Amino acid sequence: MAALAATSALACLAIQPTAAAASAARSAGSVTLAPAKPVTARTAVPAPPAVHSAQGGSLMASHGIVVHYPNRAAPRLPNVPASAFVIANASTGQVLAAKDPHGKFGPASTMKVLTAITLIPLLKPNAMVMASKRAAETEPNDAGLVAGIQYRVSDLFTALLTISANDAAVALAEATGSFAKGMTLINDEARHLQAYDVVAKQPNGLPAAGQVESAYDEALIARQALAMPAFMKYDSTLTAKFEVKPHHWETLVNQNWLLTKYPGGIGGKIGWTISSEATYIGLARRHGVTLIVTIMHCTSLQEITSAVKLLNWGFAMNGKVNPVGVLVPPLATADAAARQRSGAATTKPVADAADVRPSGSGSNTAAYVVAAAAVLAAAAGVAGLTWRRRRVAAGRRLQ
Repeated sequence: MAALAATSALACLAIQPTAAAASAARSAGSVTLAPAKPVTARTAVPAPPAVHSAQGGSLMASHGIVVHYPNRAAPRLPNVPASAFVIANASTGQVLAAKDPHGKFGPASTMKVLTAITLIPLLKPNAMVMASKRAAETEPNDAGLVAGIQYRVSDLFTALLTISANDAAVALAEATGSFAKGMTLINDEARHLQAYDVVAKQPNGLPAAGQVESAYDEALIARQALAMPAFMKYDSTLTAKFEVKPHHWETLVNQNWLLTKYPGGIGGKIGWTISSEATYIGLARRHGVTLIVTIMHCTSLQEITSAVKLLNWGFAMNGKVNPVGVLVPPLATADAAARQRSGAATTKPVADAADVRPSGSGSNTAAYVVAAAAVLAAAAGVAGLTWRRRRVAAGRRLQ
């Protein structure tokens, strides 16, 4: 974007040092499924570039805070207890401000957003999936899946995104034919989105050695989620009934209070593990402007409160600050068009029943405008509220 190169003389650029990135570890479970068709891996997913620390623009390589204030009187970014964050406009792709955007941190349950956008187009919502012992034994924060019981795919996605059900994530990954195949597809989708910081080992974000995401890549993932009506429907569900076993139901309550208490909140996902600390993806829309905020390694369990502060700043300064970067569009692959069709989950249904950063500035404005228009059109009619339940294990949450 020419504007990005031309604005440095006009704006006050603030770059502040930040703490070093933390790594996250994980482990989780698996599942068997009802009659399933084999999944074919994504067609010709390109390998990541050899050097990609400046994906989204040169300032995205900074390890500190980057923001172009229009003048000395402009409101300053709020101070939030997070090691990394990104605030971006979903329709234009402009990154309004960021902190260590490509720093790699444990994603915790924000990984479930990538899992969902990967698998929603591949699994028929009315297909039935049989829970395996691996899925049923996955803890904590689970839907209570019982090995040998079949569950509807749509119900599993609802549990995944409302109560952060770790067992549902495993069941959905295995519904592709195997747990390993599911994880391959999830990592392939990250590459398709040019989210090269992502290393996914568990579909639920539970600790696994080497599993990381960045705030920038989570913004790319969130933008793709906004383009999927099915994702937004699951993610904004307030309450739902879930049949744990025949004639035994529980009520799912969405854990993301941004969507019930924040004006304009439309979606998001929280997460927490001991090593990752609190993580968060938040989505909000006001007066036709949709903002994405992503937060990594929030050390005080104030991830949503921190997101609210950043969103307030973003809505106040959108169109006033000069962007510090851009969210790059997905790669054009042979099946990209099919993958981006809405969440009706009709594209090739699967079941009937490390330390590298991407390169390139992503400044192909024409290509991005086309992708951004598709995002805006798909997301325009989506609104909703979402909320969430947190289960506490030994006084701490693992989501």
